[in-house]
Amino acid sequence: MSEETTPQKAALYAEKQKIYPQKIAGRFRTLKWKIMGWIFAFYFLAPWIRWDRGEGQPDQAILASLELRRLYLFNIEIWPQEIYYLTGLLVLAAVGLFLATAMAGRVWCGFTCWQTVWTDFYVWIEEKIEGDRNKRMRLDQGPWTGEKVVKKTVKHILWIFVSALTGMGFLFFFNDAPTTFMEIVTAQGSLETYGFAALFAGTTYLFAGITREDICIYMCPWPRFQGAMFDEHSLLVTYEAWRGEPRGKAKQKVDKSQGDCVDCNLCVNVCPTGIDIRDGDNFKCIGCALCVDACNSVMTKLGRPLELVTYDSSSNQMARERGLPAKKRLIRRRTIGYGSFLAAILLLMAFGLSTRSELEINVQRDRAPLFVPLSTGDIQNGYTFKLLNMINTPQSFTMSIANMPAATMTVIGVADTPVKDVQLTVAPDQVATYRIFVRAPRDSLSGKFQDIVFRLQPEENGAPVDYTTQFAGPDK
Repeated sequence: MSEETTPQKAALYAEKQKIYPQKIAGRFRTLKWKIMGWIFAFYFLAPWIRWDRGEGQPDQAILASLELRRLYLFNIEIWPQEIYYLTGLLVLAAVGLFLATAMAGRVWCGFTCWQTVWTDFYVWIEEKIEGDRNKRMRLDQGPWTGEKVVKKTVKHILWIFVSALTGMGFLFFFNDAPTTFMEIVTAQGSLETYGFAALFAGTTYLFAGITREDICIYMCPWPRFQGAMFDEHSLLVTYEAWRGEPRGKAKQKVDKSQGDCVDCNLCVNVCPTGIDIRDGDNFKCIGCALCVDACNSVMTKLGRPLELVTYDSSSNQMARERGLPAKKRLIRRRTIGYGSFLAAILLLMAFGLSTRSELEINVQRDRAPLFVPLSTGDIQNGYTFKLLNMINTPQSFTMSIANMPAATMTVIGVADTPVKDVQLTVAPDQVATYRIFVRAPRDSLSGKFQDIVFRLQPEENGAPVDYTTQFAGPDK
């Protein structure tokens, strides 16, 4: 085949066009700055809050200690076996996201998603160094000059600095913040510490500084199924086409047939994902509402009604187009369902935390052999007895067997001769392990297996705690 007849291969993907978000002022931009401040304050300051838990315990208010295998949230202490509380938190986050989306679209993505928050901050740094939208575009399209090299270098140095702080800040939630900070700045940290700090710093620099909106458009799965959370009453960032069309220039509106949109493209220029909200719903829209601020600023200058681009529902849009009264319906079956589920999980977790025991018992019966016949005619079973003390004070218990009056027991290192009851102690925030051997006369047993109830009476005269397991013996 000749060169003239060789078919040209078409590109599978459109060439990426860099987006230069334009700076805009307005109520939504102000709200985004405030939320950014709150998130940064939590992220960078929360690990430094102290909380006295007593001697020998970490004094960091919020700490997910991998070394101690505990999650500390002020006066709440979550142990590994209580992982269901973390599951509950994840379910709460998911249902809360569903509820927010059903009410106001991708409001989470536009205002509180950490990808959006950090990207906003990185763009702000870029604006401070390289200038406004037009200056940044000219700088990138122009040749490499000394000025361009300096500005790009300073920008990336600041980005890397913020990334490094972010990487360290993440580590502080898993290790004691003051100690870890001093280890890092004095070059005394472990290889793992520097490795994880560099990993989190690198991903922050890549996601917030380099890829930016590509994370939201291509990597985040939420835009693909967010539509399942919407209905006709969900408040989304929308363009009132019935009022804005047909478009025309600002000075050309000489009759009522021309719409309010003056086709200034400011709503496109301020969009962090580069979409045109006038084209209709778009999965790339993160709901940041900066286009609302942009359009309102133009309408204010022209003396025209505001909210040509606004947060509104499709049902309200159709009602306004027909001249009918519009009404926001935030409370409806969908949101009631999400809200009820959210409240139920919160109440369940609160009840569980308020009523959970300060002591956890785990007993493992020996299975090889199931039982041992003794020379006295008694039958003996062995048990590994574990007591988990979930408070920061020692606990002592008198343990006895509640339902087998003829049984006696020995405890290795505590009671070497058969006794009816024995004193057991557990150190603060520790697990005490005991080897216990229970013996009972053969004729007192009712069958091959029967229940045995270990009763622990607290030293402080609290309510007794019972643990039921099995005692094995020969067939009758």
